[in-house]
Amino acid sequence: MAVAALEQFCGSIFWNSSLLDREDADLPLCFEQTVLVWIPLGFLWLFGPWQLLPMFTCQKKKLSVTKVYLAKQVLTVLLSLLALAELVFTVVEILGYHHNNPAVQYTNPALYLVTWVLVFLIHDSRRVTMRRDSVVLFLFLILSVLCGVFQLQTLIRQAIQGSITSVPNFSFFVASYGLQLLLLIISVISDIAPEMKEAAKKNPEIAASILSLITFHWYNSIVVKGYRKPLEMEDVWELKDADKTQKVFGTFEKHMKIGVKKAQRALEIRQRKRKQHPAATDYRNGLSKTQSLDVLVLEEKEKKQKKKSAKGDSKSDYAKGWLMFAVIRTFSGNLLQSVALKLIHDLLVFVSPQLLKLMINFVSDPKDYLWHGYLYALLLFVTALVQSICLQQYFQLCFKLGMSVRTALMAAIYKKALTVSNAYRKESTVGETVNLMSADAQRFMDFTNFVHQLWSSPVQIVLSLVFLWEELGPSVLAGLGVMVLLIPINAVLVSKARTIQILKLFAWEPSFQKRVEKIRGHEMKGLLHFFYLQSVAIFVFTCAPFLVSVVTFAVYVMIDENNVLDAQKAFTSISLFNVLRFPLALLPMVLSALVQVNVSTRRLERYLGSEDLNTSAIWHETSPGHAVYFSEASFAWEQNANATIRDITLEIPHGHLLAIVGSVGSGKSSLVSAMLGEMENIKGHINIQGSVAYVPQQAWIQNATLKDNILFGSSLDEARYQQVIEACALLPDLQLLPGGDLTEIGEKGINLSGGQKQRVSLARAVYNNADIYVLDDPLSAVDSHVGRHIFDKVLGPDGLLRDKTRILVTHSLSFLAQVDDIVMLVDGAVSEKGSYSTLLANGGEFAQLLNTYGRQQEDKPEEEATVGMNEELELDGDHEPGAEEVPADVVTMTQKSEASVHQKNFSRSLSTQSNKSLKKTLQEKVKEKESVTEKKGQKLIDKEAVETGKVKFIMYMRYLRAVGCSLTTWIFIAYVAQAAANVGSSLWLSEWTNDAVKYQNMTYPTAERDMRIGVYGALGTGQALFLLAASILAAHGAVRASRVLHKHLLNNILHVPMSFFDTTPTGRIINRFAKDIFTIDETIPMSFRSWLNCCLGIVSTLVIICIATPYFAIIMLPLGLIYYFVQQFYVSTSRQLRRLDSVTRSPIYSHFSETVSGLSVIRAYGHQERFLQHNEKIVDINQKSVYSWIVSNRWLAVRLEFVGNLVIFFAALLAVFAKDSLDSGIVGLSISSALNVTQTLNWLVRMTSELETNIVAVERVHEYTEVANEAAWETSQRPPSDWPNKGEIRFVDYQVRYRPELELVLDGINCDIKGTEKVGVVGRTGAGKSSLTNCLFRILEAARGKILIDGLDIATIGLHDLRQKLTIIPQDPVLFSGSLRMNLDPFNQHSDEEVWHALELAHLKSFVCSLPERLSYPVSEAGENLSVGQRQLVCLARALLHKSKILILDEATAAVDMETDHLIQETIRSEFADCTVITIAHRLHTIMDSNRVMVLQAGKIVEFDSPEELLQQQGTFEGMARDAGIVGTFNTPL
Repeated sequence: MAVAALEQFCGSIFWNSSLLDREDADLPLCFEQTVLVWIPLGFLWLFGPWQLLPMFTCQKKKLSVTKVYLAKQVLTVLLSLLALAELVFTVVEILGYHHNNPAVQYTNPALYLVTWVLVFLIHDSRRVTMRRDSVVLFLFLILSVLCGVFQLQTLIRQAIQGSITSVPNFSFFVASYGLQLLLLIISVISDIAPEMKEAAKKNPEIAASILSLITFHWYNSIVVKGYRKPLEMEDVWELKDADKTQKVFGTFEKHMKIGVKKAQRALEIRQRKRKQHPAATDYRNGLSKTQSLDVLVLEEKEKKQKKKSAKGDSKSDYAKGWLMFAVIRTFSGNLLQSVALKLIHDLLVFVSPQLLKLMINFVSDPKDYLWHGYLYALLLFVTALVQSICLQQYFQLCFKLGMSVRTALMAAIYKKALTVSNAYRKESTVGETVNLMSADAQRFMDFTNFVHQLWSSPVQIVLSLVFLWEELGPSVLAGLGVMVLLIPINAVLVSKARTIQILKLFAWEPSFQKRVEKIRGHEMKGLLHFFYLQSVAIFVFTCAPFLVSVVTFAVYVMIDENNVLDAQKAFTSISLFNVLRFPLALLPMVLSALVQVNVSTRRLERYLGSEDLNTSAIWHETSPGHAVYFSEASFAWEQNANATIRDITLEIPHGHLLAIVGSVGSGKSSLVSAMLGEMENIKGHINIQGSVAYVPQQAWIQNATLKDNILFGSSLDEARYQQVIEACALLPDLQLLPGGDLTEIGEKGINLSGGQKQRVSLARAVYNNADIYVLDDPLSAVDSHVGRHIFDKVLGPDGLLRDKTRILVTHSLSFLAQVDDIVMLVDGAVSEKGSYSTLLANGGEFAQLLNTYGRQQEDKPEEEATVGMNEELELDGDHEPGAEEVPADVVTMTQKSEASVHQKNFSRSLSTQSNKSLKKTLQEKVKEKESVTEKKGQKLIDKEAVETGKVKFIMYMRYLRAVGCSLTTWIFIAYVAQAAANVGSSLWLSEWTNDAVKYQNMTYPTAERDMRIGVYGALGTGQALFLLAASILAAHGAVRASRVLHKHLLNNILHVPMSFFDTTPTGRIINRFAKDIFTIDETIPMSFRSWLNCCLGIVSTLVIICIATPYFAIIMLPLGLIYYFVQQFYVSTSRQLRRLDSVTRSPIYSHFSETVSGLSVIRAYGHQERFLQHNEKIVDINQKSVYSWIVSNRWLAVRLEFVGNLVIFFAALLAVFAKDSLDSGIVGLSISSALNVTQTLNWLVRMTSELETNIVAVERVHEYTEVANEAAWETSQRPPSDWPNKGEIRFVDYQVRYRPELELVLDGINCDIKGTEKVGVVGRTGAGKSSLTNCLFRILEAARGKILIDGLDIATIGLHDLRQKLTIIPQDPVLFSGSLRMNLDPFNQHSDEEVWHALELAHLKSFVCSLPERLSYPVSEAGENLSVGQRQLVCLARALLHKSKILILDEATAAVDMETDHLIQETIRSEFADCTVITIAHRLHTIMDSNRVMVLQAGKIVEFDSPEELLQQQGTFEGMARDAGIVGTFNTPL
């Protein structure tokens, strides 16, 4: 019926199959004028009208008219006029000449007329959008031009034969077709409005044409630029607004909030249910109340050991199940588009094997028409092309999704970090929190790239099996059986390998080389095991398709003697098996990645859904009379814990200076934390009127210029700024710093001394001009005269802050007479409050404290604790001359129980320390403090070299040399043998399939059949065995290379001088041991192996195609050239983008860890928003390079796949040309190999780039094996075992400088220190005090002169021999994470009795006895679970254990209260009575009872005599003593 109606409509035959059954086949004209015209028109009318929506919905003004736009509209108008003319002509013919024209002649022009009007409107409506090209129009024009080709060739044929029925209609069609072709060509050009030119320069993608988007042509300019010169951040294009952090996170946060709310409601319901059950279960489980308590105690212990502090169920139960939904809702558009593209691609994958089957049929049938061959070749090419386009657009969407998910999660984690509650924060170290951002967010990114495999793999597997069943029937089940057996093996191997990876060396905390090497030994064993498993996995993966085909074909020919394997069956099946191989291999990997993502999801849900800081107990109500009011306030560090601050009621009037005093651990810092809202409220509240500025006990310094640290986001008021700098005693420091206030301060203030950091922190607060100043012991790290200056100029009654409310926590008693009020804290409660005179008159605890220690007035006024959290870094080395004074605050990171205000930080220190033995570390610490920055510039730390340009060939050689020359040769031979066996088995299969033709209509001889199967199987087995051998040899080689390179690196780093650590951030060193060694361990071996495999795979494929069609060799040359150029352009660009990605990624993590460590400061100042914006900015900078890298991969893939598609096309086309001379077997082999080559070509470039990127790790590791070493640890001249037995020290004309290009820091030191003499060393900041101790330890080597200890020149003996004989107690207590006992006795040389005795002497015994684990108490990262004072005492106990004849104290009591200080001094006096003691002092009272005092000035000794003598000389020392209020009291026995 329908056909008849259509024939009437056209006036000719609609379908005639005989037209196709001849050499010059054609389609009937009616079919061309109906079906082929209506397909494109139907498509446009289905999707076109939606394109008009912007005209009605968009409020934006239309953009200007451009030449491209005009050209499009002119052509559209011409097409409309042509359609109108044709319509009018036909109507006139019918009406005027009474011709009986078929209906098609006037309906088609009418349809076209309406269509061109729609196209005109669509063009116009696109003027309000950034990208003016319409995908729908582009596809419509392509369809229209393709469908029109058939009618055009039919009409041309008719014209040649002279059988045209209507010349005007012919002319109309040709003209219309030509204009459509022109319109299609113009729509390829990007149409950029003048208003968009600027934006398009920043990111051409926003205005690129559709074809440019499909082929990533818009990215060309970056690739070319990257080829000409190494790319820099400025060359990379901006992100589109939709991809920026703010936009992505905004959408995600909206869905996240909804999800979290729902999850929290569900959590409350669960908890309610649980509360209803326990009463019943209590009796049922048979535990009496006491037993249950025991169980609870045990649980509590376990929790403690894990350093987790959440109580009850909060650990196991949290708001769960919302994260995945939030991600899916946020990115639903992207997910749906990629599903559509993946589906089209997956279906097209199965078209190629069917076309291959037709092609083999065509070659084996001599009577087949030639045009069939050309059609199949063309279809193979078009299928492959569409497949490539869909796949690349799908990948682009997936990787973009991964990038956006990572962005959203990183922004969410950062924002949460600013509000997270303290209790939750204490559950994880800074490292663990940064891990959420670095590892977990990254894991999400990696998983989302392949998330669609979860549904795509099963679909591909099912379709493959359906097609295979069609080819081979039930014998497919045999092959499938083999595959199914191999899946669990693969999955087990994948999961096994995962567990081994977790064994990776975790930092190098154990600070001793043996320990590192032992751990490394374990790791290497694990690595070898991992490589063996990997070899088996590769073996299984590579042999799978092969074993499957052997088994399937063998079963197929054996179950029925009529089954003969022909080319069609064999090669179609092999193509399908190859399709099957990828989903089968990917599925277990994706599933194991899903398991990992689940772990990350749990971690992220627990973190992002955890409670925020509850500041409801901090009120901001206005009430006259007081600035701060505590109302029966009790606070604890965790919910349900005992109150640290108890029942405090306290009024602080406006403008008052209140001092808070108390012994170590009395809750002073906790009181401050409670005010800042950092603690959990138990009862009561605190009312604060006005803004707050906060100076923490341990200064928190940002990695920025000194000026930026002080301004802290405020605008610059020059006069005020200068006033603040002067008041905070920073002017002398600015003169010393190479770039003045523009000097870059390293991470955590590494190039400032403790005192300088404290003053910068104070200056930040003062400049901030707040109403209330909270100062947590800011004067503890500065010298006495500086402390006096700061008190007078800033804090005191005449200071800059005289009209502000100041709350000062202090251990220093010397300023208390000048404060308005004093609060004495004992165990977290106020024991006394009142003015200095009142408390003195009361005769309470305060008066006792004062009477005992007051006379000694600390020489240095307390300096307020400046911003704490960062000091640990110092240990990387201080850089400025003034720094020496205060040895590095290295480990400072405390979150001491008492001063938990301070955030935990990554202890950079740990790392550096670990490279030396503990003692040595301590010393270094001191020295680091003082390193001197070069005057040359403001930059302290040289920028890490980012390698640019091509990696030098010598790096590959260096790696292969580490593998071993003979091993390398054998590995290569094994891989080549495997490739040869592969080619052999393929050629054998094509011979085998020719038997089908040879024995046509005959019985297939059994012997022939068995021989064919046998040889095919043998070749396959050979291939498998060669591969296994190659993999195992490669595994040994890789482990050997790893061992050699790691050993060289560790050895060298442990021998480099301290100056190296001054100028190199620890992070950079750790990076060599973590990231680069990981790359050498795992990534490089895999890259090398894949690269070799791909190379040999491509060579063997090309060999096979050339054997089949020798002419292919001619085509190979131009294709090879295209391939080479594309690869060259890509590799240089991609390599540099990878480097930019890693360079821009580290600031994200360091800013995050900086934020986490400075959280209380950021919150106190209320600067959360500013930090959030900064985070968004640095994440966007990183995203730029990530996105650019993603696009560069797509750019490459589109071009390479095009080369691959041409290989398929020419392999097929040449097979058509040479049809008569070819067997069907060799054609099948040739084309099925070509179908596989596309992927391999792509991989080869990817692997070349990967290998180039990764081999840089060898370069980086090598760089650190070349660093010059310090002196030998042991020399041939060993000192006597009892040396030094007297403890005499003699300096002879001693000179020293930090680095060759710098000035002398000690100049001509001559002095004798007698055995058992007690010598104090004093001097202003920068005088060279700490340098002196560094010289004793030979951390600095002499420029001239020598030091003799007991007559032995220390320069002649090994460093270890020297350092083990000296003991130092550094200013900053260095603790490692491990047990308390490990910290006291790292080498296990002492008995427990000795350890307890040392603890008793250090006044720590009662504290350690009160700990449940006692000596095995776990000390957390950098000792942050001990207060600073307690850490100092642990260091003292360590020194008491390791007692030597010479003891150096470097301001060892700065962080403890007067009473503890007094006890320490007593212990040192009694226990070290028979030792030589050198004390570097900031508080003069600690050295007033020394035998002699050495006064240093500018590196020279200016005074050296007993304190009594010096005080009478009216010299430098007497001036310092007067500043500290000591003159006249020195004779009081301390």
